[in-house]
Amino acid sequence: MIGTNGYFEKVSFEEFRKSAANCQQFQSLCENDAQLTKRLKDTYDNIKLPMRATKSSAGYDFYSPFDFTIKPGGEITFPTGIRCIMPESAVLVCAPRSGSGFKYGMKLSNTIGVIDADFVNLEEECEGNIMIKLLNHDFDKDISFNAGDGIMQGIIFPFASFINYDNNIWSERGVQERVGGFGSTDRV
Repeated sequence: MIGTNGYFEKVSFEEFRKSAANCQQFQSLCENDAQLTKRLKDTYDNIKLPMRATKSSAGYDFYSPFDFTIKPGGEITFPTGIRCIMPESAVLVCAPRSGSGFKYGMKLSNTIGVIDADFVNLEEECEGNIMIKLLNHDFDKDISFNAGDGIMQGIIFPFASFINYDNNIWSERGVQERVGGFGSTDRV
């Protein structure tokens, strides 16, 4: 699977708007819906797609879509506006960039994020908008990032499965396809 086919792309603006509208970082800077929509559109237009820094980099760097600060012991949740299209035999594993964790004590709330290939399911209206929840574990200093700063890395891995076992379990549960986005595999 080395050199597999796949790519990153933006989700639709409507998906980004829906996911970001609840983000306090945006709400606190806007007095009304028109200002919020304009701010979100400007942010969306400037989203940088993930990329590897060098040809030997394992991780695709994800970039902050806006400026933010996390207070000591605080957290922030926001959408990246990015989805990952990859083969069924691949998984995107997300982790903090080494420098962010080491220098600043920043962590992802779930330690690592696992993005399945079927997280994007346009037939079920799931655009696969990758969300981030960051925690500041440094209890003395704020952590600040600017729009365009690297905040997370995603590494694509092949994985193996037990197909006969899976088929038996799926037939017992009556389901094989994902029917939604984040957290949807618990509902099948």
